[in-house]
Amino acid sequence: MIASPAAVPVQPDAGTARNWLLDELAKPSYAAAQPSPFDRAVQAFLQWFSSLFDPKHSDTPPIALVIALLVVLAVVVVALLLFGLPRRNRRSAAGTLFGADDRRSAAEMRRAADAAMAAGDWSLAVLERFRALARGLDERTLVAVFPGTTATGFAVAAARAFPAELGELQDAAELFDGVRYADEAATREDALSVVALDDRLAAARPQALETA
Repeated sequence: MIASPAAVPVQPDAGTARNWLLDELAKPSYAAAQPSPFDRAVQAFLQWFSSLFDPKHSDTPPIALVIALLVVLAVVVVALLLFGLPRRNRRSAAGTLFGADDRRSAAEMRRAADAAMAAGDWSLAVLERFRALARGLDERTLVAVFPGTTATGFAVAAARAFPAELGELQDAAELFDGVRYADEAATREDALSVVALDDRLAAARPQALETA
């Protein structure tokens, strides 16, 4: 027998209303709108973290604050590992001695360095004289220098021919990178040290020839 419209309760009792509500919430459209377990976990963590610094929660145990700070520190460390420090990135991403179009001779670079020193531009003098040093050894076929050669790579290669100058070569390479890629200002003493190193190696015989 089909119930008439009048038989449908207009104001259901509490039990009937609860059953209707449960049946409605069980529909797929409502289930899809519910947050996922991951969403609830993230929300709970954010609420907990915010509560640690809420003045209303002054009874937060110190261990909870320590854990929270450790979590933040871990995030910062991961970010630094992934992206690195700005200065360090600049120094490691580009460390080449010469541009692809730099075809100047060692003599030309030395003249450029001398002009920079006369003008008091010690940073430019360091760059040009270190490049002259590298180009000069390349012209003597003692060290092969290419457009992609780095200052550190050149220092290591040059030290094979002049092992006694290893420390000075490494210092000069670090100075070059600092001036060129980290915006560090060179001093007159810095420029003179590179000039002296270039002069010594230009006049020196490599170890392989001395022991031959």
